[in-house]
Amino acid sequence: MMDALLLITLILGFYMAWNIGANDVANAMGTSVGSRALTLKKAVLLAAVLEFTGAFFVGSDVSETIQHGIVRPEVFAGEPTVFVLGMMGALLATGIMLHVASYFGLPISTTHAIVGSVIGFGAVVGGLEAVHWGEVAQIASSWIISPVLSGLVSFGLFTVVQKQVLFARDPLLATQRIAPVFVAGCFIVAALSFSSPSLSSLSIAACVGLLGFGGSAVLLRRVPIAASTVNVVYLNVENIFVYLQILTACLVAFAHGANDVANAIGPVAAVISVLNTHTLQSHAAIPSWLLALGGGGIVLGLATWGWRVIETVGERITELTPTRGFCAEFGTAATVLLASKLGLPISTTHALVGAIFGVGMARGLQALNLQMVKEIVLSWVVTIPLCAAASIGAFYGLRAVFL
Repeated sequence: MMDALLLITLILGFYMAWNIGANDVANAMGTSVGSRALTLKKAVLLAAVLEFTGAFFVGSDVSETIQHGIVRPEVFAGEPTVFVLGMMGALLATGIMLHVASYFGLPISTTHAIVGSVIGFGAVVGGLEAVHWGEVAQIASSWIISPVLSGLVSFGLFTVVQKQVLFARDPLLATQRIAPVFVAGCFIVAALSFSSPSLSSLSIAACVGLLGFGGSAVLLRRVPIAASTVNVVYLNVENIFVYLQILTACLVAFAHGANDVANAIGPVAAVISVLNTHTLQSHAAIPSWLLALGGGGIVLGLATWGWRVIETVGERITELTPTRGFCAEFGTAATVLLASKLGLPISTTHALVGAIFGVGMARGLQALNLQMVKEIVLSWVVTIPLCAAASIGAFYGLRAVFL
């Protein structure tokens, strides 16, 4: 029976990773496709490389919250097989929820989905006291924290771009002057995302930012300042921001692969640990082959179904250009980094949608597709309870088969 449980768990983990790729990778590439900075094919190829790289090389830092922070493991110490079936049910329920959401093109948080599934299993089987409700409250708070923070950052950044670039007397010259500052900001965010907060890491990030500033300033000198018509001037401005947006898209894609692969392989690693030791441990090591399995699933999901949610994020909330897309992606990356360093629960999906909303608000309420925003927010609200209910049903179905 153990071999059957292991095989089914691996299949469910891959299915979950496939759905993460289909739904969540739009966080990184949706705005780039929507603004026409990248074609869908190029976005898929770029995201595939960066998502897999992030998952394989940095994804071993698995979230303890998913494995043991939501449900108290001691409750299931006497019945490890029940814990295994619960985690399997959570993977199955979350995968189905993401599958349905992706079919309708709705971006939802994979983190909230898996958390909701684990809550459902833990509360019904182990009782309400088996759930760390304080942790759950923190996660729920990110529904507000993530989109508000990223929305404010993106709103402020795009307002600066409007005043300093788009409304300037010479927009192209203004872009050549301010773009290196934005590049430096991207490099600093990227450098900080790979280190713990300290004086030395800040110094290294500052040096990396200066290198980005200097290198981009040199490259931008090759862009002609003069232009014959207003339309050509603004076209050149947007062409410069294409490269900036691709830079931020790469950052978000790598970070997403590194962080959210844990939503698929974290429960799988916990199950494998229990099946091998017949006990519940405080931490389950992640083998390299499991990271590759999760990364491969994400890439396959992106390549086959990712276009559905990418279309929603990139085109159906507000009209995006490279300048707007850059502001949305930079706001997302900065928000996720800040929240992570402060220890706040964060949803990349919520952060990105909030950032796009913020960019749209900077152009006026009429620039937003409020009906689509309403549908997305509604999908966020029902994610946890729906996944919890589905997880309970999946657990009892699996228990009827294996126990």
